[in-house]
Amino acid sequence: MAQCADESIYIGLTNDLERRIREHNYGFNDNSYTSKRRPVIIIWHQEFMQFEQAEKFEKKIKKWSRAKKMALANGDYDILKLFSICKNETNFKNKD
Repeated sequence: MAQCADESIYIGLTNDLERRIREHNYGFNDNSYTSKRRPVIIIWHQEFMQFEQAEKFEKKIKKWSRAKKMALANGDYDILKLFSICKNETNFKNKD
């Protein structure tokens, strides 16, 4: 998870974190999300033994709110749990 200069959050996969952050910061791909949002800094990362696990987790956290991503990055696990509670009116916990 990288925070861009505009404070947006970028989520991605790599097998070489140092190389990937250099690529983002040097702007090797002008069409990438981060190319116009440099510099980027790593705010959180997780290592996985299998690519499929990493890919599944990446897809999951890309859907999270910025606040929830920042809670993960900051290690605020109690707050992270609160962001995980379903607040939809249709949830059984929210019905009278």
